[in-house]
Amino acid sequence: MKFGDAIKRYRVKPGEKVDLAAIDGSDSSYFPNGGKSSTQNLFDELRDELQELQKVLYAQNKRRLLIVLQAMDTGGKDGCVKHVFSRVDPQGVHVKAFKKPNHDELARDFLWRVHPHVPGNGQIVIFNRSHYEDILAVRVKKIFGDEVWKRRYRHIIEFERLLAEEGTTILKIFLHITKDEQKRRIEARLVNPDKHWKLNPEDFADRARWDDFQRAYEDLIGRTSTEEAPWFVIPANRKWYRNLVVARLVVDTLKGLGMSYPKLGWDPESVTLD
Repeated sequence: MKFGDAIKRYRVKPGEKVDLAAIDGSDSSYFPNGGKSSTQNLFDELRDELQELQKVLYAQNKRRLLIVLQAMDTGGKDGCVKHVFSRVDPQGVHVKAFKKPNHDELARDFLWRVHPHVPGNGQIVIFNRSHYEDILAVRVKKIFGDEVWKRRYRHIIEFERLLAEEGTTILKIFLHITKDEQKRRIEARLVNPDKHWKLNPEDFADRARWDDFQRAYEDLIGRTSTEEAPWFVIPANRKWYRNLVVARLVVDTLKGLGMSYPKLGWDPESVTLD
């Protein structure tokens, strides 16, 4: 996979119509004869590269990276973060999970709980679920009237434009799995007591709304993929491929920032220690 390939292949262009049913969740076109074992060395190299790029990001202290991660239930958000960022200094990456808004959050505008968690200079922040839940859940579960989620498209686009113009690079990733793959993963959790904690009765109700969620995601991704904050739809049935492509995408994005270690205002060779 060459530099920039992941960005070009999986990026959703502004205004592009998205048809998730037409996207193969099991696609592994970059490595048609590959697999986890045969691509492990490349994945390790990408993680090492990501580790080094994060050090430069932190040292330069001028750039910020926000990664928005969305998926259907069991789509692999947690696993993706764990594997892709496993070698990054824990001080250099922060993960924020957005769950159901609480009473205080519901008493304010829907972005009030989001803004304090965006990255500062030198930081990578990952939203594991995000402000987009305030469109998806509200729309599909009919929590509020249609006028509420419809106007939130504009609010989010303006919010992300603000972040981008203030120096934040935004990378929005949808991990795309098929309905059959979701069924396989839920069944695997049901028979494994150690994974029962990952299940919630609401997951089953949401699965019954699969088609509604897919339509909502298609509409959302198409409307909110902008030049400042593009969406990428990543095939995620194969976990090794998902991790590889996301790692490549993040590395390419950081490389594209043209970062370098800051120049010193003094000469280290002039220092003499007793």
